[in-house]
Amino acid sequence: MSNPINQTVEQIKFEVASLTRMFNDLKILDHSGHVSARLPDGNFLMQGVNASRALLNPEDLFTMSLQGEILDGPQGTRPASEFHIHSEIYKARPDVNAVLHAHPQVPVLFTIAEGAQLKMVINHGYRWRTGVPTHPDTAHISSSALGRDLVNTLGDHNALLLKAHGIVLVSESVSTLLIDGIQFDRNAKTQLEAARLGSPVALSDEELDVFEERFDRPHHADKLWKYYTSRAVDQGVLPGNWVNA
Repeated sequence: MSNPINQTVEQIKFEVASLTRMFNDLKILDHSGHVSARLPDGNFLMQGVNASRALLNPEDLFTMSLQGEILDGPQGTRPASEFHIHSEIYKARPDVNAVLHAHPQVPVLFTIAEGAQLKMVINHGYRWRTGVPTHPDTAHISSSALGRDLVNTLGDHNALLLKAHGIVLVSESVSTLLIDGIQFDRNAKTQLEAARLGSPVALSDEELDVFEERFDRPHHADKLWKYYTSRAVDQGVLPGNWVNA
């Protein structure tokens, strides 16, 4: 996968549509939630409010400015109402080029159960070692002001939980967002399962240091993208001609 700055708008559209469909197939997304991506010109892509996550096409995506202006997109619909999550993150975090907002069940449980604390129990948890704050707003983030409140909670972290609502993950590209979506959900599920056997133990800073030092994130992003896109084509989730689009 390429650095976003070296890609065309059409390539990024295919990536966003592909990742949306794959996250839906992996049950990280469902009927709601969204993937966005920053474009080389500083604008970003956002899906329509009623577009199916299971059938999203590149032409279903809006091009929007960070001020929320619609620059291009399908007629007869509008962007998803929570686009403010994405636009406000892109304003505040120049290191972020892709954002996921989703509602996977297990991570959200950690905002509901009294005393529950999400720990980094698998090696890929190094990505969120600085912490995963919980944003207290349980409703839709449907304005710029609400988006800025969320950004203040996120700070310099790479993930947050929304109380009784969902998650937000930020990443440097669409392909690395695939890693993060899978591993964030896996970490939460692993902690929950481990609790059946005993008290889950978080990995130490030293253990996370060793993994991060040896981990080749760009290579892993390529590996996972190739695996999950080919799997999605085989299962009819993606059209075959999208893989090299």
